[in-house]
Amino acid sequence: MAIVWPCAVSVDEYVAAGRGVRVPRQDCPDCAAGMTLWAGYWRHVRDADGCRRIFVPRFRCAGCAVTHALLPAFVLRGRLDVADTVGQVLGEVLAGPAGVRPAAVRVGVPHTTARGWVRRFAARAGGLAVAFAALGVELGGEAIGPAADRCRWALGAIGAAFAAAGGLPGWARLGCWRFACAVSGGTLIAANTTSPYLIVGKRRFMPPIPLGA
Repeated sequence: MAIVWPCAVSVDEYVAAGRGVRVPRQDCPDCAAGMTLWAGYWRHVRDADGCRRIFVPRFRCAGCAVTHALLPAFVLRGRLDVADTVGQVLGEVLAGPAGVRPAAVRVGVPHTTARGWVRRFAARAGGLAVAFAALGVELGGEAIGPAADRCRWALGAIGAAFAAAGGLPGWARLGCWRFACAVSGGTLIAANTTSPYLIVGKRRFMPPIPLGA
């Protein structure tokens, strides 16, 4: 299982740290027991500077002996490109005047890749909109009501939830798309999700299930 932590350092800083990257200690998401560092693995991410290799630490639970990878918040599960790149394309295509091809050119990814992000987000937009709108209210923020365009509703709800989370220590530094990646466990545009929870720090929030999402 992967845990996404609210990493605010730049990709450059993270890459430069290599195996020496400093990550916060974690409690097991399954049994809440303390975990200890347990090796790790290398993987690639892509940002404006091209493909980069980063080290992903693994932690082992002292209680249930399960290991968990600890992903920085710029990494989306199953995706090569960083969360900010994906978010930029989604915003330009779904809430702005840009088409997929020009948005893809601006971030330096194949248009087929960008099109896949947009399609996946659109397929999940109803559920994401309800979940993030409810999370924003849970955190004391503005209520974002339903809109005819589910994608714009979802984007607005993510922004509102991020604004509400800005009052909590450390979250404002992340930026909107790292925040969205972190609280969704990296599953923002995942093909399959196993947990309906949004997680802010140690708080787990179960959003309502949207009808017809």
